[in-house]
Formats: sequence, structure tokens, C-alpha cells
Amino acid sequence: MAKLSNAEIRKLDDAARAGWLYYVAGNTQDEIAKKLNISRQSAQRMVALSVSEGLIKVRLDHPIAKCMDLSEKLKSRFNLITCEVVPSDLDDTSSPLGLAQAGANEIERHLRHTEPQVLAMGTGRVLRACVDELTAMDCEQHKVVALLGNMASDGSASPYDVVVRMAEHINAKHYPMPLPVLPRSKQEKEQLHSQRNVASNLALAANADVTFVGVGNLGLHSPLFLDGFVTHEELKELEEKGAVGEIISWVFDRNGQLIDCAVNDRVASTPLKVNADKPVIAIAAGEDKVLSLLGALRSTMINGLITNEYTAERLLSSD
Repeated sequence: MAKLSNAEIRKLDDAARAGWLYYVAGNTQDEIAKKLNISRQSAQRMVALSVSEGLIKVRLDHPIAKCMDLSEKLKSRFNLITCEVVPSDLDDTSSPLGLAQAGANEIERHLRHTEPQVLAMGTGRVLRACVDELTAMDCEQHKVVALLGNMASDGSASPYDVVVRMAEHINAKHYPMPLPVLPRSKQEKEQLHSQRNVASNLALAANADVTFVGVGNLGLHSPLFLDGFVTHEELKELEEKGAVGEIISWVFDRNGQLIDCAVNDRVASTPLKVNADKPVIAIAAGEDKVLSLLGALRSTMINGLITNEYTAERLLSSD
């Protein structure tokens, strides 16, 4: 059997998703079209393809069946507006494989809108992998804006900034955030935020039609520390105050509460809204992300999730 291309794999995944929604969840083709942001005719073709490719028998004969069951349970437990679970690589449960493709697929769903959209993007390894999976598109009607800067305290830039790279893939107008992640003081942050172009970008990001973020763990192996954004002393303070994770460098505890600390005083990132009425989708997986993801989900600063099977099961089994 010939190896399938990425495009063919995505087509089968979409067909399996449509088949599950139709035959298992009992959705009509109109409902499927709305949920997948496609035309009714495309929904009909996907459902038909799920049958012709042998994905539908008595049950959905595709690994996405279990994943979709887990996604429905996560949506119900954490009151999410969207959730996708991809199969895990049991040898590497933190692998971006699968996450990157699913993330790219979700980003592309929003880019297919003919009406102008603003997409706000965090940074990080997984989001960078998602952007690298994007199909080349012509999206001049859309805007892509960064949620945070990517400069460390020494002025060096993170290699995981995604906005410029994403704009290259989709030919969209883009708005980087010309800021350090953590200015030297709260006063310096306020001065930077008062600059007209920065204030404009912050407002654009805060009112985006859809937001994509990573979720970072904390500790000596966390991106926040390894990429030079916090010192040993700041990391120790965070651990003593019960910090478990961060979203665009906003640090929170296991209950999703932002921590009263020097880092949160200085962080220059766009504040995330609690119980936002627009999609704020986190993309993350792995054992080291379980606690941070639980905190993020409890915070309600995110209302969407893309993760893998292993992580979904760990989240559902946690108190």
C-alpha cells in the first residue's frame, strides 16, 4: 500500500470526523457543515467518503473514534466550545506529531473565512510546528497579531516566534509585538504599553476572532526558564507560590488563579479574558503539561483544546 501524503491523511481525518458526527453523534449534514465550517455539499461528500474508504462499518474503523470520544468528555467536563484529541505516540507522549497537523487544520478552518478575521498567536515549539504544517494560502483579507513579544532580557529573540513565519505561509498582514516578554519593571512595562503602535497591537490581539496559545509547564526544564525569560530566583519564587504553568507568560496555580508575583507584575503579554466569548484554543500535550493544562482549563482563560490521547486520559482521570 502506497504511503499517504499529508493532504490525503488530512482528507481521511476530515472524512472520519464527519462520519463520526453523522453516524455516531447523530448530527445532520447541515449541523456537520456548521461545526466543521464547510458547505453542506462538502459535508455530504465527507460522510460519503467515510463509507467508501471503509472507515464506517458497525463502528468507526479509524483511530479517531476513541479520540473523538475523549474530546466529547473533555468538552463536557471543562465546558469547552471546541476540543480535538489526536492519537498518541506511546514512545513520546510529548511529541508534536499529530498536534501540529491538527493545529494547522484548525488554523486553516478560520483562514477559509471569506470575511476578514483577526487571528492572535502565542509563541512556542508546538505553535511553530503548527505553522510549519500550514498549506500555502492567499489570505490578504486576514490579520495575524502576536500576543506577546519574543525578546529576552538580554535582547536576544526566541526562535519560536510564529507571526512572521505564519504570514509568509498565508500572505496575510501581520503585527509582531515589539516588546520584551518581561520588561525590567512594572513601570517600564507601562511605558512600553503606552506607545501608540504597541497599544494598537494589544487592542487588536485582545479583540481577535480566534486565539491560539501554547501552555507551558514550570521548572528547570520549562521554556520560560530555558529560553532566558526568568532567572533562578524568579523561578524559585514561582515554585514557592504554587505556580504550575503559564500561558503567554502569565503564570497561574493549579486552580487557574494568576499568581501575585514579580513575573506577573512585569509580563508585557496581552491579558487573556476569563470566560471569553470567542475561541481561545490551547495546543499542548505530554506528562509534563498535565498539571499546567488542568490549571489552564480551570482558569477558563482557554475554552478550546487540542491535545493527544495520553494527555486527554490523564486530564480526565485527575481530580
